[in-house]
Amino acid sequence: HKTSVETASKEKILLMLYEGCLRNLRKSKQAMEAKNWAEKGIHLGKAQDIINELSNSLNFEVGGDLAKQLEGLYIHVFNESTKANIDNDPAKIAHCIKVMETLYEGWKEAVEKLKGAQK
Repeated sequence: HKTSVETASKEKILLMLYEGCLRNLRKSKQAMEAKNWAEKGIHLGKAQDIINELSNSLNFEVGGDLAKQLEGLYIHVFNESTKANIDNDPAKIAHCIKVMETLYEGWKEAVEKLKGAQK
């Protein structure tokens, strides 16, 4: 997996971050439902690290309003996942997954259009 990160474009890295975040949110939700608190914490921590990374990588000069909207969504997902952790509420994690899946699909589509335009 390390090699694909080293050779990946910025767009591909963005999609890989989303995939990693979603994978960890799903694992955290499963662990929560199974009352496996240690696993829940590990996966939620990884997901939140990725959300912070996505938020920190926003470029407000280039992205303008879109960057601000994304920042708001990342903060929302981070806060909701924190509440989910405290309340042990899988429904809150499911909400976070839904938000991140919607963003991921949007980015995936944009990256595919970008690739098409570069050919």
